[in-house]
Amino acid sequence: MGSLHKLNLPVIKLFVNDSNPASSSWVTKCAEVTRALEQYRCFIAKFDGVSQELHDAIFGATQELFDLPTEVKVLNTSDVPSHGYVGQIPIMPLYEGLGIEDATTTHSVERFTKLMWPSGNDSFSESVLKYTKIVSELDQIVMRMVAKSYGIEEHYETLLGSTTYLLKLIKYLSPQGSDQNMGIVPHTDKTFMSILHQNEVKGLEIKTKDGEWIEVDPTPSSFIVMAGDACMAWTNGKIEPSCHRVMMQGNSERYSLGLFTFIRDIQIETPKELVDENHPQQFEAFDHYKFLHYYASEEGMRSKFPLKSYCGI
Repeated sequence: MGSLHKLNLPVIKLFVNDSNPASSSWVTKCAEVTRALEQYRCFIAKFDGVSQELHDAIFGATQELFDLPTEVKVLNTSDVPSHGYVGQIPIMPLYEGLGIEDATTTHSVERFTKLMWPSGNDSFSESVLKYTKIVSELDQIVMRMVAKSYGIEEHYETLLGSTTYLLKLIKYLSPQGSDQNMGIVPHTDKTFMSILHQNEVKGLEIKTKDGEWIEVDPTPSSFIVMAGDACMAWTNGKIEPSCHRVMMQGNSERYSLGLFTFIRDIQIETPKELVDENHPQQFEAFDHYKFLHYYASEEGMRSKFPLKSYCGI
């Protein structure tokens, strides 16, 4: 499996109002963010947008959600594979997750809340909306920086107009017995980008390009920004998706949040600026949601590299 390594991921400070493209420090930071994604496929953003108070509120809301009976949680369904309730899976007995689609919109958050709490739960809705709105800004800051580094800003603006966010609220049980500590199997996300935020319980491990596993220490202000499969197609392989897993230890339950980016209604295509004779185009233009359905199919699940078998050239 590869040993656990003490190498650290790059840590980059990002601020809510961090998008003044005229400043020279911004250009430097664009290069730093892009280099981290190219070399490590992910980095830790120290982000000032989420206060300690909001951090506590969103994790409190998450706990409250998971305390609901299973027969309520399974009402969280979706036409998109893995976007609703996922749990009670024999190969991942510690894992349970619920998804809120279009999680930056009041309508979708309130619809989810009403499904879970028919008599309403305003503080849950408020915490989720506040959290998703500010973390989606972090996603956009990072993507603007990458687009700036590659000189493809207008291509990103097109994508941004069709971006939708899924908030996944996740709980891992503490392991029962020594061999039962796999929280989630090693995988890359099928997203465009993913931003993970953990409570104080460790467990997330990232695989480096040389096959070592790095454990990520959680702190309230740190967000793990990682590339998904779709980002690799868009950047013509410059940024690869981050392989990660969760290994549980000790006797604490672990909660984590993932804000996942998907592109709806338009095809994801590699900007021509990133294609030349030394870097031939690697992927055809594709529909992100059709790819998610392919990935959940028998053929997609068997594939070692689903994106390549779906739309690789």
